[in-house]
Amino acid sequence: MTTTALENPAQFVAENEFLQEVVRQIRAYDSYGFYRSWSDELVLSPFVVSKKKKREISTEGDIDPATKLRILCFYRGIASLIEKETGQLCQVIVDLNHEGFGWALVWSGRLLSVSRTLRDAHRFGFESLEKLAEEGEKLSKAGIELSQRFPEVARL
Repeated sequence: MTTTALENPAQFVAENEFLQEVVRQIRAYDSYGFYRSWSDELVLSPFVVSKKKKREISTEGDIDPATKLRILCFYRGIASLIEKETGQLCQVIVDLNHEGFGWALVWSGRLLSVSRTLRDAHRFGFESLEKLAEEGEKLSKAGIELSQRFPEVARL
């Protein structure tokens, strides 16, 4: 791709399967239609958090429900791509304590496809849309490869 996300974010989001899936996941939780008129890149904008902005976010107190939802939608996007590629139903659980530490797990059957330790969940985000897409695609690819390597475990 010759166009970067900085030059044309709308085109980058439209062409990226993972980012499109994250947008679908966010809109699936939008029971009041709040995001209906928003562009895809605007829906994804809370995922982009600069290093400076991350330093400004306090880690004291409970995690904002919107941040928890962003984390869940990120991992559900990964699970959805794994499902599409392997045909195996995937489940996601995000378990966070009040301090922002915990786990994000994606599994099918008895196979744990993706397991990530979460720290400072208050500050969950990526430097750019490109980094968001890169991380999601990397985790999706790893989960797909694992599911294809052990299909009998994923089916159970």
